[in-house]
This record gives sequence, structure tokens and C-alpha cells, in this order.
Amino acid sequence: MADGQTTARAGGPPGPARRWWLWYLSVLGSAAVVLPFLPWPAARTALRLLGALAVIAALVAGLRVHRPRHPLGWYLLLTGVGYALFCDLVWPLPQSVGGMSDYAATGLFHLVTYPILACALMVLPGQSRRALRFAGYTETGIITSGAAVVWWTLVVDPYVLDPGRIPSQPHLVALPMLDMAIFALGLRLLLVGGTKSAAYVLLCAATAGLLVADSALFLSTINGGHLPVLSMASWMAANALLGAAALHPSMAVIQPAPSEDDALDDIGTARIYIVTVVATPIMTGIFLLHESAVDRVTAGDVIVPVGATALTAALVVTRMRQLNLVGRRRAVALEQSLGRQQELQDELRHQAQHDSLTALPNRELLYERVTAALAAERPGALIVLDLDEFKEVNDRFGHAVGDELLVAATGRLHEILPSGDLLARLDSDEFAILAHDEDAAGCTRIGERVLSAMRSPFAVQGHELFATVSIGLRALDGELLTGDVLRDAYMALHAAKAAGRDQMTLFDRALSEKKLAVSRTVERLRGAIDRDELIVYFQPLVRLADERMTGVEALIRWQPAGETMIAPDQFIPAAEDSGLIVPIGEWVLRRSCEVVAEWHRRRHAVVVSVNVSPRQLRETDFAAQVFSALRDSGLPASALILEITEGVLVASGMVTDQAIRHLETLRGHGVKVAVDDFGTGYSSLAYLRDLPIDHVKIDKSFMPGPSAEPGSDGPDPAARTMVKAIIDLAAGLKLGTIAEGVETREQVDLLRELGCDRAQGYYYARPLPAGDAAKLLTSAEWGTRV
Repeated sequence: MADGQTTARAGGPPGPARRWWLWYLSVLGSAAVVLPFLPWPAARTALRLLGALAVIAALVAGLRVHRPRHPLGWYLLLTGVGYALFCDLVWPLPQSVGGMSDYAATGLFHLVTYPILACALMVLPGQSRRALRFAGYTETGIITSGAAVVWWTLVVDPYVLDPGRIPSQPHLVALPMLDMAIFALGLRLLLVGGTKSAAYVLLCAATAGLLVADSALFLSTINGGHLPVLSMASWMAANALLGAAALHPSMAVIQPAPSEDDALDDIGTARIYIVTVVATPIMTGIFLLHESAVDRVTAGDVIVPVGATALTAALVVTRMRQLNLVGRRRAVALEQSLGRQQELQDELRHQAQHDSLTALPNRELLYERVTAALAAERPGALIVLDLDEFKEVNDRFGHAVGDELLVAATGRLHEILPSGDLLARLDSDEFAILAHDEDAAGCTRIGERVLSAMRSPFAVQGHELFATVSIGLRALDGELLTGDVLRDAYMALHAAKAAGRDQMTLFDRALSEKKLAVSRTVERLRGAIDRDELIVYFQPLVRLADERMTGVEALIRWQPAGETMIAPDQFIPAAEDSGLIVPIGEWVLRRSCEVVAEWHRRRHAVVVSVNVSPRQLRETDFAAQVFSALRDSGLPASALILEITEGVLVASGMVTDQAIRHLETLRGHGVKVAVDDFGTGYSSLAYLRDLPIDHVKIDKSFMPGPSAEPGSDGPDPAARTMVKAIIDLAAGLKLGTIAEGVETREQVDLLRELGCDRAQGYYYARPLPAGDAAKLLTSAEWGTRV
């Protein structure tokens, strides 16, 4: 399968073509085996020539089928084989006329084949891989030099020089030496080109067959024999292997090029040339000792083996120098790589521990520094600060302005902090200061400096922005864990924000106890609905014109089993912070609608006013919850008033837009909307005019008390003026008015005089359970005033 994929990538057809090399090798290999047993010399010669023709055909077919990207080496092989065939065809001509000198000349021409084959083998592994063009020659030289010593000492000297058998064809002496060089190049082809290439393996085997063939021919000739059968069989086998290499699909595949250093390091196996290096001088020494012992030492006996041994030693030194250079380059590269890796690690660590916008340390690095300070028991404090109303800056001017404000705030904080203190950015608009080596008073002074500095405006993109901060301070305590210090600092920060912002709160045990109490309240509150501990009370809404009860306000109470009732102000803030106000608010809405719907079925036409938390209005399905409560209870939409706070409508952003859409949808179906505690928040005339509102509830803090002027029995003139302004404003905008916290007859008369529509308060009734409120409603409809 792999061969087929390779062929397809090389441009040749998959399928049967990938098997041609195997059929070719089988056929010619069989011919090589059969050739020695043929009794007719002419048949053997003809078969050998057919083998040469077959290898030429195989080379041409391989080039056409596989289309290698770099075919030069294969074309050189084709040229060499073609030239050898030409010489083989010319060889018989001199013999036919009986002239051996002509045969010798033909043999000399035959030597040209070897340089061509050598060039082909040198070109093949280096095509498209420059790093390999000059690689492996040192090893090739070592192997060839060692083989030359072996050839000289074991063959040439004992069989040629000593007996005085100088062959009549001197070129035959060179054939084995050339074959050794060709075989060495074949080994280089394997070791440099990659042993994964089957084509290169077949080529290397072909060079070995050529070496065997020419060696047999040499030995036969110097002993007076003729062309040996072994030579013809080996030539046939070499042709079979060479043709199979050309037909194999891997002939068109070029292995990935290694770097120059990898090429020098990977070529050759140490076992090949180490054996050569060790054996060459040993054989030379043994040879010279033997020649000296029999008194046959000649100049050739010394020059050739000693020269080859010296050349081997020189090549070994060259190889060692190459490896030394490779080692140095790799050491330098490794050192540089390690340096770059360390730089990268430092950069990644810096990025992981620093904020990308302000370049300040982040929470992770602050955590490490606080941990180290606690372990060393250094005095100091952790100061956590938060920019007040930063979300408003993002919503009004965009995040680009917000980011620039954060950068400007960072610069100002850096200016006022001691050099040894750490400034970190924890979150969007949250910062932290780790004050070192300061006592409690010194840390407090740092916090006060921060408060004072941040009260000055910032000039950002043409805007004058204010970014006051709320601060929580926690002194370092070696007995605490880092997480405990951060928790306490945040607790103090939240207390500062709850107290009105732009101030600093120091952590103390009371804060922790209060937080613990809130946590316990939240845990108990989670199951209050399932335990049926929540109760809805109803406080009457009275029409001031005739003091008749026209509606009720639903107020939640919590009655844990076996305990006294818990007032709303003791658990509603905790429910808001924890998010429990959402399910609790939905339960109050449903319960209120159910109770008042029952009164409607008894023909008591009253409205019910239900407080809605800002957190409820963030829910995407809030309007659907209201419609579901009205539908399930049967209460008309016109009998429901939803009370919201001013901040829900005046704020900006997606949450406010969603809240307004909810209210507009509900008002479109008849539900009324009232603004609770009007006058204590923004009191913007714009939202009264433009936003979905039906009623304004006047906060009880505006209810006039007894006059502070001596001799005056009337209400406080200033309070009277403010209440009148609110009522007149609402009347001008065609909004209804409801006064809260009415406790005296004097307040009732004043509100009626000023034109207020309805009122509620202790003067008429305290919040009552549903049954008592129903009785009060029944008596009021029978003519009894509330």
C-alpha cells in the first residue's frame, strides 16, 4: 500500500505498476542463477547481453512511469549501462579477427563506464538536498582506502607481483579497485540517502554484484583463464538489481533533507569505518612483517599499503574534525536554544503574572508576594481599592475611554506610593496595594493619600472624568493564610462601598461577624419557601378624597418555625446580594396575585402593589413571569402595580434597556408601574417624562412633621414645600401620587389639601395578614372608613 501511494505522488499510476520491479527482479534473478549451468558459451553471452538490454529497458520504463522530480542520477545510470552494452557488443569484433591487442583496447574503453556510474551514485542522494551534496565522502574514502590495503596485501601482491604474473591486460588490475570505489559510493548512497529507500538498497546490492564480477574476472585472467561464469552471473545479478531499483516506486521519492550537521552526524555507521580503521594498519603491519621475513620487500610493498594506511588515517582525522565542528555548532546552537527558551519562559511568566493593559502585576503575582510577606512576618497591609462608578464610564464613553482611564489611574497611583510597595491590578477596575514595612498608622496614611489623590479629575480623550475609589484595608498577620488576607480585604472594601463609596474601611472582627451572620441568613433563607416560612402581609392603600381602601401593598415577612418574625430589612439585602431575591420575588408576586384575585372574585375591586427588585428585572423572562402569575391567578392586569426604584430607569446599559422593555410590554397589557421612594434617588425630570411610569410614591422621609418654628402649630414649611413640588410635578405629567409613611392626621389633611391621590401608613393600618386585610376591606366597603 505504501508503494502504491508513493507511486501516485510521484506521478505514476498506482496498481500493477508498483509490482513490475518484483517481476523484473524475479525473472532476471532466475536468469542469473541459470546462466552458469548453460553448456554453450554463446548462449551465456547472449543471455548476458539480453540482461544488459533488459536493464536499459527497465531504466527507461522507470523514468517514464515514476517521473522522478530530479532524474539526472538515473539518466547517468542509463548512460553508463548503455555505454557498457556498447563495449560488450564491440568486444567480440577483435576476437573474430584474432587480435588481443584490440581486445585490450576495447577493455580500456570499458573503463569509462566506471566514472559515469560513480557520478550517478554521487548525484543521486544529493538531489534537492544541498546538505548532502558533499556528505559521506570521508567515510567513502576510509572504506575505499581500507579495501585497497586488503586488495593489495591479499590479492595483488601474492598473486601478481610475487609470482611475476603481470596480466597482459593491465586495465584488469584497476577494475577491482574501481569496483571498490563504486561499492563505497553505493554504501554512501544508502547511508546518506536513507535506508528506507528500497531503490537505494537495490542499487547498493548491484554495486556489490559488480565488485564480485570484476574480482572473479581479474583472478581468472592473471591465472591464464578466460571470462569466468561467475563474472557473467554476477553481472546478470547486478543488472537485475539495477533494473529493479529503476522500476521500484521509491526511485522517485526524495527523503526529507536533514541539516548539514545532521548529515555529517547521521551518515555511516560507526561499525563500518571503525572496523576499516582498525584493520587497515594491522593488515599493513602484518603484511610488511611477512614480506620482510621472506626477504621480498619491494618499493610497491611499502608505498601502496603504507600510503593507503596513511590516507585512511588522514581521512579519520578529517572525520574527527568534522564531528568536532558538528559538536561545537550543536553546543552553540544548544546554548542559544536554551537561552531563547529561558527568555521565552521569562516572557511567558511575565505575561502570566502581569496585566496586559497596565503592565501591573496581576492577582497571581500579588498572591505570591503576599504569601512571601506573611511567611517572613513582615509588617504591612493589603489595600484593595475599586473605582467608583467605573461601569458608568464604560457605558457612557466606551471601553476605549475606560481603558485609558485605568492607565491614567495606574500612573497616579504609582506617583503616590512608596517605591517598595507593590501595585497590582486584580480585575477590571480593582487594584491592590501591598504596603511593606509599615505599621497600622502608616498603612492608613497610604490609603488616605490614595483617596485624596483619586478625587482629582482625569483628562481622558477630551473628557474630564472622576474616578474616586472605595478602599478596604487588611493588616498583614503572619498567622493567616494568603486567601484569608484577601478575603478580609475584600470584605472591608464591600463595607466601604456599602457605606457610600469614596471612603476607606479597615477590617475588624465585627465585619467578619457581620459577614458570617449574612452567610448564615442566606443559607437559612434558601429553603424558606419550601419550608413555608415566608408570609405576605398587606398594607392598605387609601384614597384620600374619601378615605376609602382602594388597594394594598404586598410586603414580605419571614417567620421561621419556633422563632420571632424577621423583618424585611434583616434579610432582603442578603437576598439581593445572593440572588435569592429572584425566586423569592417571583413567589411574592404569585402569592399576592392569588390573594387579591380571590378578593376580586368576591367583588372587592382593589389593586395590589408589589415591589420588584432590580435583580428581577435583569431576568430575560421577567415579563413572562408576570403574565404567568396573572393568568394562573385570574387577577386582571389593571389590578397590578409593580413598584420599582428610580435607579432601575435612570441607569444606562443593556440591563436598563431590558428592564424598560419589560415594563413597556407589561404596561401595554394594562399593568401599572410606580416609582418607589421618589425623591431619595436621582429624581430626574427626564425619566418622569419619557419612561414607562404611572404613579409616583412619595418617600416617607418627605412627610412633614411638627413645625420647628416657635408658636407655629402647622407642619414643617420646608417639608410642605417639597411635598407640594412633587405632587404638582406628578400632576403636570399626569402621574398618580401615593404618599408613604403617613402617621398623623395632620399629614393626611396636608396631603389632601395638596392634591395627593392615595396614602398608606400606620395612621390607617399596619401591614396585616391576608385574612385581616380581607376583613378590613369588607368593612370599608360597608361604609366604614379605614
